[in-house]
Amino acid sequence: MPDTVIFDKPYGRVLVDAGVPCVSTQWLSFANAPDFIALQEAALLYYEAHATPARPWGFVGDVRHMGAIPAKAQAWLIAEFNPRATAAGLREVSVVVADNVFGQLATQHYAQQTAAARDRYELHAIYYTSVEEAKAGARASAARG
Repeated sequence: MPDTVIFDKPYGRVLVDAGVPCVSTQWLSFANAPDFIALQEAALLYYEAHATPARPWGFVGDVRHMGAIPAKAQAWLIAEFNPRATAAGLREVSVVVADNVFGQLATQHYAQQTAAARDRYELHAIYYTSVEEAKAGARASAARG
């Protein structure tokens, strides 16, 4: 089943694969803070509306072509996105590793900040080299609930 696009901008898109089931963010280039937050917010709203304890969903972050994450967006991820995502049942994000050093550093920084916030929520990033592997990981994560 092909992915359904629910958000599409030049810097990225949000995709849904109900067969896995998972929501995916696919970064195509650098996004400024408001654009970054808008894309992540669209993905999170869909996740919150569709994931349930009886039918958990996975979450894939395809950051292969992502640039740096602006500081304001990094702060929003830690203070807003992560707590809401974990409240909706997310425990694991399947990340397709960035091709460029800016995306790699941004992803590492996010993972470090998320780990440092373990007293507020428990969320783990698991890294994959392809979208197919990440979706398989998201499927396994959703199956574990």
